[in-house]
Amino acid sequence: MHTIGEFKGNITITLKQSEDDAYGFTFGLTKAKLILDHIDAIKAFYEDNKDKMKTRKKPDAAS
Repeated sequence: MHTIGEFKGNITITLKQSEDDAYGFTFGLTKAKLILDHIDAIKAFYEDNKDKMKTRKKPDAAS
């Protein structure tokens, strides 16, 4: 999911895995252009390293 927002007068986009995701990834047009210019390197990085990805533990509800 994503939302469009603004920071200090500049347009931003926030990417989240779900509505409950407390840690979205927010960036503006300059970083969006950088990501698009290097999307193949990002895809290769993910594919080469996805087996090393750690899953985030959810806090224990009893705590």
